[in-house]
Amino acid sequence: MKVISALLLVAVFWSQEWKSALSDSIIHIGAIFDESARKDDEVFRLAVADLNLNNEILETEKITFSVEFVDGNNPFQAVQEACELMNRGILALVSSIGCMSASSLQTLADAMHIPHLLIQRSPAGSPRSVCPQTSRIPGTDDYTLMVRPPVYLNEVIMQVVSEYSWQKFILFYDSDFDIRGIEDFLDRTSQQGMDVSLQKVESNINMMITSLFRTMRVEELHRYRDTLRRAVLFMSPATAKAFITEVVETNLVAFDCHWILINEEITDYDLQELVMKSIGRLTLVRQTFPMPQNTTQRCVKHNHRINTSLCDLKNARAQQLEISNRYIYDSVLLLANTFHRKLEDRKWHSMASLSCIRKNSKPWQGGKSMLDTIKKFGVSGLTSFLEFTNNGTNPNIFFEILGTNYGEDRGRGVSRLATWDPVHGLNGTLTDRKLENNMRGVVLRVATVLEEPFVMVSENVLGKPKKYQGFSIDVLDALSSYLGFKYEIYVAPDHKYGSLQPDGQWNGLMGELVFKRADVGLSALTITSERESVVDFTTRYMDYSVGVLLRKAERTVDMFACLAPFDLSLWACIAGTVLLVGILVYLLNWLNPPRLPMGSVSSTTLYNSMWFVYGSFVQQGGEVPYTTLATRMMMGVWWMFALIVISSYTANLAAFLTISRIENSIQSLQDLSKQTDLPYGTVLDSAVYDQVRSKSMNPFERDPMYSQMWRMINRTGGDTNVEESKEGIRKVKYGRFGFVWDAAVLEYVANNDEDCSFYTVSSNAPDRGYGIAMQHGSPYRDIFSQRILELQQNGDMDILKLKWWPRDSPCDLYSSVQTRQRGNALDIHSFAGVFCVLAAGVVLSCLIAMVESWWSRRKGSRVPSKEDDKEIDLEHLHRRVNSLCTEDESPHKQFSTSSVDLTPLDMDALPAARQALEQISDFRNTHITTTTFIPEQIQTLSRTLSAKAAAGFSAGFGSGGGGVLQDHRTGGVGPFRQRAPNGGFFRSPIKTMSSIPYQPTGPGPNFGYGNDPDRGTSI
Repeated sequence: MKVISALLLVAVFWSQEWKSALSDSIIHIGAIFDESARKDDEVFRLAVADLNLNNEILETEKITFSVEFVDGNNPFQAVQEACELMNRGILALVSSIGCMSASSLQTLADAMHIPHLLIQRSPAGSPRSVCPQTSRIPGTDDYTLMVRPPVYLNEVIMQVVSEYSWQKFILFYDSDFDIRGIEDFLDRTSQQGMDVSLQKVESNINMMITSLFRTMRVEELHRYRDTLRRAVLFMSPATAKAFITEVVETNLVAFDCHWILINEEITDYDLQELVMKSIGRLTLVRQTFPMPQNTTQRCVKHNHRINTSLCDLKNARAQQLEISNRYIYDSVLLLANTFHRKLEDRKWHSMASLSCIRKNSKPWQGGKSMLDTIKKFGVSGLTSFLEFTNNGTNPNIFFEILGTNYGEDRGRGVSRLATWDPVHGLNGTLTDRKLENNMRGVVLRVATVLEEPFVMVSENVLGKPKKYQGFSIDVLDALSSYLGFKYEIYVAPDHKYGSLQPDGQWNGLMGELVFKRADVGLSALTITSERESVVDFTTRYMDYSVGVLLRKAERTVDMFACLAPFDLSLWACIAGTVLLVGILVYLLNWLNPPRLPMGSVSSTTLYNSMWFVYGSFVQQGGEVPYTTLATRMMMGVWWMFALIVISSYTANLAAFLTISRIENSIQSLQDLSKQTDLPYGTVLDSAVYDQVRSKSMNPFERDPMYSQMWRMINRTGGDTNVEESKEGIRKVKYGRFGFVWDAAVLEYVANNDEDCSFYTVSSNAPDRGYGIAMQHGSPYRDIFSQRILELQQNGDMDILKLKWWPRDSPCDLYSSVQTRQRGNALDIHSFAGVFCVLAAGVVLSCLIAMVESWWSRRKGSRVPSKEDDKEIDLEHLHRRVNSLCTEDESPHKQFSTSSVDLTPLDMDALPAARQALEQISDFRNTHITTTTFIPEQIQTLSRTLSAKAAAGFSAGFGSGGGGVLQDHRTGGVGPFRQRAPNGGFFRSPIKTMSSIPYQPTGPGPNFGYGNDPDRGTSI
């Protein structure tokens, strides 16, 4: 009781002393605080108490104060309370309030000339936003001094995001944050092509997360979960702790997530709690104050000693000190030093009470002098150094960037990564070096699936581990050499990439990662949303597109390529034209017969006309002379027609024999989907299989081309699909089949085929990519992705691609036919048809010759017996020759070609007698040719031929009257004629004839005429 009584006495005594001081003191400070800023009020009172105990600053003077609390969202209340303080005679006003009320206080301070030290306070500890500019009367002074520096959060977060090379992230802000404060940041990210999403965090975070699970589908949640891997938080520490706790407990984030929390008001206590609640990587940006580590130096500032509870880092109160608390203390300290200088200069202007209500009230005349003194000097305190520029702002601000490394353990250590200030910018690096260094000595277990050319076995020695090669192996080796890790590789037990089974389990390579039997999955593994729901993928290291492998068409042998220049209808027209022109020529000559020269053996029959037209068409000339004008006009036009046709044929034939025109119907995936003749398929339960199914059945991704392909693949119950890619390639090579698979794999197969028998067709727009799969929440994903981007930027990735997909490939990947290996030389196939036509002509000629020979023998067998034929033939000879000689007196009598038809005479049965040979004679303008072997008994027959008749012969008989006849077998005048089967000779026209005058035959030498087979006569 005694102790309590003593304390009461001390309190009463102190209150009395305070009242006396308040009544006698000339230094009176007013303060207006937000209702939520109770800690600001405590620090303000503590600062006044510390300064009143310091006799070195104010000597005998003491500071008195008045404090009012207002609603930060009620500017009218703030102005009303400020007017009340001014009525009490304050020399300066200190406020810790938000932007809405601060602008009203700023206007009032300018009107009353009261120095106003404003500590901008954000509601509920959210990050600050730039306050809107207050409209001021031009030429008036600004009596409001911004104790807290300008807001630099936009500049700092932009620098941090750029250092981390983020291109896509989500930005969360709480309900108390004014989003207008980050408009500049959003504009800059948009200009740099960053994909930034915005989401407001409601006060009831649990309800917000629950609504996400209730309204989103599984696929949307997977995409949202992937978005949460990179996030920026603009919220108070309390809201950030609650939000991080909720998303971690609901498994919306994994151990590979990276979040950035930016807020000036993050205490050390808040920092520890945030690190404890988060997983993955956490980066924090907060305002800091450069202070000495020594406690004495931190607490003693020039001529003032700061309260130990505020400056000693070991003190719990100092650790929970807010930014605004520090500026409140330094503001009071700055005013105390200003009052000290004003008292020394003896330029003190006492202040009477001011009235804000009366219109004729004048402002404080000493306000301008007080304001200039505050701006002129600064003070060292809890915020390092507080001073003002000419425009009334505090230029001294520093940010520190703290962060943790990736890891699954909570409560990881926090280290300072870098600092930032408006003058020097970022000082330090944000690269996670700890992860890079720690991978040296790390051994990763890699699961794979063999797929050319991504992963292949290069060496398989019994008793030793298999060695692998391929494009994906080269990428893994490049990462290993840079990051320093080692790896052990094995093939997935079922040799499959993996798919979700009906029981909800994954098989294949994906199952190895899901069940954490492998750290990394590597092969021709495409990034899909279904796979990303259970594993993590790095950024794509190669684009992916769907293609189809087809077998090149064999070159067909066209035996009649020589007919290809003209269409069948044109050939028919040409053949009809030849017949038509031949008939017209014959008719023109029949209507107006030409006058043929002496000794001409040509005739204008229909057969000869046809032969002449055909010969001129093939440029081989003709035999029949045409002298009439009409016929010559017709032939001139025909020759012009033939010249044009033959020239066009020759030019077109050269093009057809040197250029292969083989059309193939499949030149794109669209062509493949439209046809139904060629079956095609893919690997069951593969990424290609799922893609075709998704784009054919999903209403949001439906594609008519993929819909048709899906129906074709499953039209026979899926029999066209295969279990492995090698099986599909084998079906293409040895059958009629199209294999739909990864375009990169198919291009490698086509490039390395020995026969170059494949060609590929693929889509031009890649919609996916190949990535390296890792366990869900792997801490290595980001550093792998970063290194892959570096390989792509410096061109190393392109060099690795050229190793497996060279540009100078020996095979043509896009030609649907077998290409020639040596120039454009023509082969036997190009002229096979010509040789066939020639062979057919030879065979036909031989058949005709055989038929003619058979017909001649058949006619010869019908000749009467030799005994009867003697008199018949002789009488026939006498009758026909006499009629020819006596019918016309003209020596130029023209005979028709069919007017004389004498049967050969068989003279074998005549008695032996002397025989005279008469030479061959051709009748003028006829086709009559005589070759006569006349026995001596009938030599008088020739002598009876009158001179008139003899003039009709172009070749006379042998010399008479003892003249010696020349033997036709020993170089006689007439040409030698072939023997007839009956002993005579066939007649044949003679193209060239020699005119021999007729001479009567006389007695000649005797010839033996026994049974000589040469005897006979043929006319």
